[in-house]
Amino acid sequence: MQLNNDEIRRYSRHLILPEVGLAGQKKICSTSVVCIGAGGLGSPIAMYLAAAGIGKIGIVDFDAVDFSNLQRQILHSTADVGRSKAESARETILGLNPNVEVVLHNTRITSDNALDILAQYDIVVDGTDNFPTRYLTNDACVLLKKPNVYGSIFRFEGQASVFAPHLNGPCYRCLYPEPPPPGMVPSCAEGGVLGVLPGIIGTIQATEILKLALGKGSSLIGRLLLFNALEMKFREVRLRPDPMCPLCGRNPTITKLVDYEFFCGITPPSAIPASNPDEVTVQDMKQALDNPALGIKVIDVREPDEYQIAHIDGVPLIPVGSLPQRFTELDPNGQIYIHCKSGARSLRALQFLREHGFKHVKSVKGGINAWADEIDHTVAKY
Repeated sequence: MQLNNDEIRRYSRHLILPEVGLAGQKKICSTSVVCIGAGGLGSPIAMYLAAAGIGKIGIVDFDAVDFSNLQRQILHSTADVGRSKAESARETILGLNPNVEVVLHNTRITSDNALDILAQYDIVVDGTDNFPTRYLTNDACVLLKKPNVYGSIFRFEGQASVFAPHLNGPCYRCLYPEPPPPGMVPSCAEGGVLGVLPGIIGTIQATEILKLALGKGSSLIGRLLLFNALEMKFREVRLRPDPMCPLCGRNPTITKLVDYEFFCGITPPSAIPASNPDEVTVQDMKQALDNPALGIKVIDVREPDEYQIAHIDGVPLIPVGSLPQRFTELDPNGQIYIHCKSGARSLRALQFLREHGFKHVKSVKGGINAWADEIDHTVAKY
C-alpha cells in the first residue's frame, strides 16, 4: 500500500520515528483490530487506534449510551445519550480519522457468533466488564490463534496483559482458571470507578496493539501490569503458561466454545422466574413504610457514600459488608425488607441473614433505582 500526501502529513510524527518509519506506518494501516466493548476501555482504545491509523476497527457492542457512561466513556457525548454505542463510536472514530474502516457488530458477542466475528481481524482487544465475556473472548482467541489484548478496571485499580499462547505466552485461563462466585466481585456500577482510570489502562492496551502491529518492543505477553491510581504505582507480575490449562495446556479438554453464563454460575434471564418468592416490590416497601403497624423493618445495605447520594427517609443504613458485625441489631423473628441500588446486594444480604436464622426476610426488587422510577421521582438515580 502507498500513503497519500494527506496521510503522510497526518502520520508525520510516526514517520520520523526510526522504529516506525514509512514501512511501520504501512503495517499499522494494514492491521485490523476488533474491540469488544465501546465503553470505558473501548473509548481510549478505539480513539488512539484510529488516530494512529489502524486500517480496520471493528466495534462489538449492543448497548445504548447512558448518562452514567459520560464520566469515563469519551467516545460518546451528551447528545449521544440513548443512541447505540456502536453508532456513536463510529461517528467519533470517523470524525477523528476518515481513513479508518469502521465495522459495526451491534450485537452481544456469544458462543454462536464469536468465532465468525473475531476471525475477521488480526488482533482482539478485550474492553469488557464481565466474566462470561472475558472467558468467551479468551477461548475464542486461543482457538483462532489471535492475540488477546486484555485490560480490566475497578474503583482505583487496573490491570493489563496480552494473552497469546500461539506466541508462547499464557491465556486468561492460565491466570484465572475459575471465575469468582457470582456476586463476589462487584461491578463498576456497584463499586464505582475513577473516570480517568479506563483512559490509562485503555491507552496501555492501545500501545500493546501498535507494538504487535509493528513487531517492535517488549510486549506484555507473559506479564501482568498492575496499576493503582491512588498510590500512582505500577507493578508487574510474571506469568507463565499453565501446562495443565484445559484450553492451551499440553492436553486441552476445551476444544470449542461453551455456555459461559453457565460456566460463571450466572442464571440466564429466561430461566429466572417471573416472581421470585424472596423478593417484594417497591410498592410493598412503600406500604411497609407508610404503615408502621405492619411491623416490617426496612433496611438499606448500600455503602455510606451511596446513601449520601440518595436515600429513603426513615430507612436505616447497614452496609452489606458490615452485616457480619451488625446483624445482631436486627430481630431474627421479625419481618425485614432489604434494599440496595438495584437488587443484587440485597439478595446477598438476604442469603446471609437466612444462614443466621432469619426466616422472614425479603429483598426489594430493583432497589432504590426502582423506587426512583416508580414511587418518588425526586430521588436521584446514579
